[in-house]
Amino acid sequence: MVYYKQKKLYNLTMRAYFTASIVGRKFHLSNYQKIAELLTSMGVEVAADHILKVEEKDIQLQSREKRLAFHQMLEDKVNQADFLVAETSFPSISVGYEISMALDRGKPVLILYSEGDPPSLFAYHENEKIVSEKYTPETLPAIITDFLHFVRGEADARFTFFISSKQAAYLAKQGKKNRVPKSVYLRSLIDRDMTK
Repeated sequence: MVYYKQKKLYNLTMRAYFTASIVGRKFHLSNYQKIAELLTSMGVEVAADHILKVEEKDIQLQSREKRLAFHQMLEDKVNQADFLVAETSFPSISVGYEISMALDRGKPVLILYSEGDPPSLFAYHENEKIVSEKYTPETLPAIITDFLHFVRGEADARFTFFISSKQAAYLAKQGKKNRVPKSVYLRSLIDRDMTK
């Protein structure tokens, strides 16, 4: 996986809280690992062991006190993080709760999904701190790079606008054809027009 060998983007260490469905590990674990590895390769300190190394049965078999302590530890990690990254291809109420907790604390949130649609509760949420992107292994590095620029305030502006379903289909097709996120494709069109 060549894209994990990128240089660090920033000199200051940023902290990310990664979350995803523990039940969904059996379907998406390799994607979870790719996301955490990519963030780490970009110099981000990632809290992800609670997803990558814990199984559902491990949590269910714990006493009430241990489950509460585990929850408190996760809340502390969210509080310490600069931003949250959620892989939401497999639905999870816990992940929705963690996203809400991060937003409540003013943290930027990157919602990633590899199939289907984005989580309905957050897909059309009008919070400028939420970025929701469908990804493939090829588009993931650019999506995360863009998001890190956004978190660092290096993105000049972010805006939302409505497009027709025909335009959306064309945009998705062009993004896939060029193997870039839709936002990268749109920026390339603007840059090309600016150089004319």
